[in-house]
Amino acid sequence: MNYLEIFLIALSLSLDAFAVSISSGGTMKFLRISQWFKMAFFFGAFQALMPLIGWLAGISMLKYISSLDHWVAFILLFAVGAKMIYEGFKIEDMNCEKKGSCPFNTMTLLILSLATSIDALAVGITFSLIKISIISPIIIIGIVTFLMSLSGVKIGYAGKNFFENKMEIIAGCILIILGFKILIQHII
Repeated sequence: MNYLEIFLIALSLSLDAFAVSISSGGTMKFLRISQWFKMAFFFGAFQALMPLIGWLAGISMLKYISSLDHWVAFILLFAVGAKMIYEGFKIEDMNCEKKGSCPFNTMTLLILSLATSIDALAVGITFSLIKISIISPIIIIGIVTFLMSLSGVKIGYAGKNFFENKMEIIAGCILIILGFKILIQHII
């Protein structure tokens, strides 16, 4: 897997966090720079940690599923992509005042970070199945997610929720295409 493919996966994975960041920025009447960085750090850290956990789990299962690894990778990427497309069509209102908890609170950020990084766990398993080193992907995924989240909060604050669902649909399509690419490479 080359760096462009890793970057596209990182970009796709970061779009969940980007969408939540846009929504979160849109809920705030006043937004401090420290809140931008806090959200970006949480999302970036979780997006980097979850593929590592998935990769370690995948490595431990590799001898049991090595003959089907390309199918498992395809199914995981397809399922994650389809889920992202489905969620992209749902519109949620994340208004701090209405929900009673602000998305920039630490506990809320932990929950949001975990929820947006579950997809990265499946991608980490996929990385182990196609036998690539995990170091570069987790660094790239963490940095891309950090930067996307940072910009997402700013965009949401300025634009009040215009882009988030469209970006998630695009991310889902990218993951599905990469899943097909892995499947075709192993079949041919």
